[in-house]
Amino acid sequence: MAKFQLPKNRHDLKFMRMALKLAGTSQGLTNPNPTVGAVVVKNRRVVGSGCHKKCGLPHAEVNALERAGDKAKGADLYVTLEPCCHFGRTPPCTEAIIRAGIKRVVIAMKDPNPLNNGKGSEKLRRAGIRLVTGVLSEEAAAMNRPYVKFIKEKTPYVTLKMAQSLDGKIATRTGDSKWITSDAARRYVDALRGRVDAVMVGSKTVLKDDPSLTCKIPGSKQPLRIVAAGKSRIQSSAKVLSGAKISEVLIAKGPNGRVDLRRLLKDLGKAGIVHLLVEGGGELASSFIKERLVDQYLFFIAPKIIGGRDAVTSVEGLGIKDLKSAAVLKNMKVHKIGGDILIEAYRNSSS
Repeated sequence: MAKFQLPKNRHDLKFMRMALKLAGTSQGLTNPNPTVGAVVVKNRRVVGSGCHKKCGLPHAEVNALERAGDKAKGADLYVTLEPCCHFGRTPPCTEAIIRAGIKRVVIAMKDPNPLNNGKGSEKLRRAGIRLVTGVLSEEAAAMNRPYVKFIKEKTPYVTLKMAQSLDGKIATRTGDSKWITSDAARRYVDALRGRVDAVMVGSKTVLKDDPSLTCKIPGSKQPLRIVAAGKSRIQSSAKVLSGAKISEVLIAKGPNGRVDLRRLLKDLGKAGIVHLLVEGGGELASSFIKERLVDQYLFFIAPKIIGGRDAVTSVEGLGIKDLKSAAVLKNMKVHKIGGDILIEAYRNSSS
């Protein structure tokens, strides 16, 4: 195994932050590949940089080395994920690194892919290249949460997004829901749709709200649109069907005519869906939470109070009997989006 070292100077942190920033520019666009950024540094000056832009295109290391050219010889390479050593859609990055004459490689995180896990680092070490690993590893891992889960479990990373009033309502007692949150919050979600592989809603949401579930940002990739129908049928004129090329129907029947979500996620994983965005409604959200299938929670809270015992809440279903059964989240962050608050949190594996 490769002998790893901890970062010894602030320059490693500085240049790795640059690599992470580069990686972030293509986040969500590289699935099923990871998000990766790379920077080539010589005499503490950046001589080449790049990121992996799309599956099938050159990896970040190759792009950075090509920009560096002859200056890469004797330089340091900063990369947010362990370089690959196997042939896939592109040649191994380790070969390009060795060929370029890089003397030192600084890596943020180990690649969880069994095809490469530790092997890429070992190949570089055997070639006489010094290695430093674990530099801003937590930041790199957070950026690649969907990739890590997909590689390890072969199922999509699930983000649950809800937009609600201060008192937890997503619609009035008459079903009016447009719009609870601000334009800024809706633009945020629009951009999010452009970074995930699929968007899912329940049939009741389609019947009541008739969402398109598309990304409206010009040039963005469009997510696969999924409706959890169960026994229900949606209208043939639904916007979610507009322009859609329906080539496959996934049937995942569960008890009482409901959708078997675990089976559905396995099928989506086989279809190459790495990141799934669940947008409600309340019954579907309840089912995902009850089955402990949500990895990331994004709750937008508008400074509005709707009230009413018959108004629709963001998480419905039967609910829990006691607080010990509540879903406990971790790593909560609070953001201000327009006039709304966004609460971002993650599943606690012990709850």
